[in-house]
Amino acid sequence: MEYKWTVLTVTAIGLFMATLDASIVVVGLPTIIGDLNTSLIAGIWIITGYRLMITIFLVTVGRIADMIGRVKLYNSGFAVFTTGSILCALSPNAEVLIISRLVQGFGGGLIFVNGTAIVVDAFSGTDLGTAFGINQLSINAGTVIGYTMSGVMIGLFGWRSIFWVNIPIGVFGTIWARTRLKELYTKSTEERFDYLGAILFSSALTILLLGFTIGDIHSWDTQALILMSLTLFIGFLAHEKRVQHPVLDLSLFRIRAFTTGNLSELFNGLAFAALAFELTLYFELVKGYSDLQTGLALIPLDLTLIIIAPISGRLSDRYGARTLSTIGLTVTSVALLVFSSFSVDTALVSITAALALAGFGIGLFRSPNASSVMSSIRSDRRGIGTAVRHTVMNTSSVVSIPLALVLMTAIMPYNELVSIVSATSFGNTTDVIQLLSAIKYSFVAFAVINGAGIVTSALRGSDGKADGSSG
Repeated sequence: MEYKWTVLTVTAIGLFMATLDASIVVVGLPTIIGDLNTSLIAGIWIITGYRLMITIFLVTVGRIADMIGRVKLYNSGFAVFTTGSILCALSPNAEVLIISRLVQGFGGGLIFVNGTAIVVDAFSGTDLGTAFGINQLSINAGTVIGYTMSGVMIGLFGWRSIFWVNIPIGVFGTIWARTRLKELYTKSTEERFDYLGAILFSSALTILLLGFTIGDIHSWDTQALILMSLTLFIGFLAHEKRVQHPVLDLSLFRIRAFTTGNLSELFNGLAFAALAFELTLYFELVKGYSDLQTGLALIPLDLTLIIIAPISGRLSDRYGARTLSTIGLTVTSVALLVFSSFSVDTALVSITAALALAGFGIGLFRSPNASSVMSSIRSDRRGIGTAVRHTVMNTSSVVSIPLALVLMTAIMPYNELVSIVSATSFGNTTDVIQLLSAIKYSFVAFAVINGAGIVTSALRGSDGKADGSSG
């Protein structure tokens, strides 16, 4: 087998596994909260703690990878992730589970950044879009299959099984990566690491996500955390402009395709990452589904997205990214508006059609957008470029679910929302109607947020293949 295809198969496993665990907890969250006798806030941290660790280390890991090489860090990521999975499966309480998820997230960050950069190093020309289509398929498949798999596995074997399933995959992936991958990238020997920049960025982002996780935007604590985060972030940007070897290369944002593609990814990620969470509340608390039934109900979203992603990647090689990405985002907003029309009595066939529509839109958007963003930067910047892109993606994922809770508080008080969701059971008629109204409102808001991505996608430039220049 030609080496570049070997690279693609090895990294596909890693990216699938890392993204799977970003979503695998969502559908089973009510069950985990009940079994560990914990709160909704702790439950949200079981989800966001993993994503947070990936996000705060992405830019740092990407910069280090540009300096010392990508394969070594990628291989280490497999081992750390597998260890974290074992700790999650053995966790006796919510606090230990959250810490174990942080360990998992660090390993996932090493896999995320370096896996995509290794693929870009191995491919060139027209095959790059195809490789990104398959690469994106792994990410999409991990994301959406996690929703269905968690529902099925928790329903049949209990929630700890969703972590045990990682062990054989992780062991195999660790061994295979160490034996098959080789470093193609020429490491830099002159650049130094920007420790202060890394600390400022990680602190600003962590504090921001802490603020959003509290959920009540009217709280002084939340507002203070957000203000503190913005202050640190401004300091970070000012520092990065002065330092010789910044941890975040701001010059990348002079590239039109890079900037508009990342903005589109941000808006779409905010809308999509909370989708399964909102649908889980709808299925389990409004319609009374079990974890197993919820997982099965989400299959149309899984299948459509998985089928469309590689097709759209190949089409982007021929027709360019702008049209495909923009149409995909438009379809996604339409699907979110359809979700906002759901009622207690909405038929399964209507739900299935809406989920398939959402999967089609997201699948059509992601692969062409990824190819456009990464093809716009030089090879020696792809480590940090990949890190920036995944930082945008994961930041939107971390913020999305807490943001959904904040949006729902526009319809019902925060304490009542937390109480209903933490109850993890069918409430009375008034509770159900109020919760449904809150969910529907959040769908409309996310349709508007995703709509902003339509605008940025359309502004990415000529509708042709990216030329690989850095602008």
